[in-house]
Amino acid sequence: MEYQTPKFFHVMQYADAADGDTIDMVSGNPDWEPPAAIREGLHEYADGDADEFQYPPSDGLQSLREEIAARRNVDAGRVIVTNGTGEANYLGMARALDSDRGNEVVLIDPVYPYYPGKASMLGGETRLVAADRDGSLDTEATCEAIGDDTALVVLNTPNNPTGAVYDLDAIEAVVETAADHDALVVVDEVYDHFDFTGDFESALTLDADNVIVTSGVSKSMAITGFRVGYAIFPPALIESAKTRHMLVNVTTSRPAQQAVYEAYRETDPDYYADARERLESRIETFTTALDAAGAEYTRPDGAFYVLARFEDFPGTMANVKTLIDEAGVAGMPGATFGTAREEWIRFALVTPRVEAAAERLVDYFAD
Repeated sequence: MEYQTPKFFHVMQYADAADGDTIDMVSGNPDWEPPAAIREGLHEYADGDADEFQYPPSDGLQSLREEIAARRNVDAGRVIVTNGTGEANYLGMARALDSDRGNEVVLIDPVYPYYPGKASMLGGETRLVAADRDGSLDTEATCEAIGDDTALVVLNTPNNPTGAVYDLDAIEAVVETAADHDALVVVDEVYDHFDFTGDFESALTLDADNVIVTSGVSKSMAITGFRVGYAIFPPALIESAKTRHMLVNVTTSRPAQQAVYEAYRETDPDYYADARERLESRIETFTTALDAAGAEYTRPDGAFYVLARFEDFPGTMANVKTLIDEAGVAGMPGATFGTAREEWIRFALVTPRVEAAAERLVDYFAD
């Protein structure tokens, strides 16, 4: 089987090689400080006994799993600590496609491209269902797409790239329809701390045994390099997922887990509130500039991405490169995220240079 290199890397390599100064609005790396307890936890770990440098339990440090379980109101036995949310999604998707349910994977378009990539790698056949214009779930269309060949539905809320926060009733309708066809639903909630509406509700609140919820701390604690995520499985599905995790990764980095555990216990809610406030300010700055540039755009209710469409400038890979060369701003082409927003460009607002990027776009498109 052949795999394509994700387009993210192609755009970032092109931007890195550009002659002029380029503002990176491609990658989702938070640009602010992690919680202080992350550094403190690492220092404490480094001074520990040598036996603490050996393998942790494969499914994660017991203390961390219990902390996650308490925060998500589930039993710790349902939690697997993974190498980032990416592996958590892989485990959930693999569990669905391991079954005899079929091989169809229903995804919401526009879609984070690693979902269809993983589906293909696992032998699944992708079926895209367009989101509503504002990025929210088209509940009727999504439920109609689920059939007897459907093994899996993947939802992401708050959403990358649209910024939509899905209504829990809509998620429940999809979950119930999937259950009628013996299909699983993976709900990726990695951006749950970046909800600007106050309306986000976790799919874990649903009384359903066909839902796998994934999340992590890469974004919320600004530590994408630590690779600490987790998956919460229904009791009947957990053991096979643990086995796959062990065979693929053995375990997850012990010092990173220990630091995250300390950060969970020591970090005040104000840390997350400050991050949201910072992002809301950037959203305002950037969307004001898009107005001045005459662009159509999605204003995110969650996460930290903006999709924009400029008149007579479709979001092709060629035009993204033109924007890098001539405006010094790097975004992602809309076709990266499926078919529903091919004309658009996605910009990540996790850079302190949002205002400069906004000014460059206004200058470029206002001419």
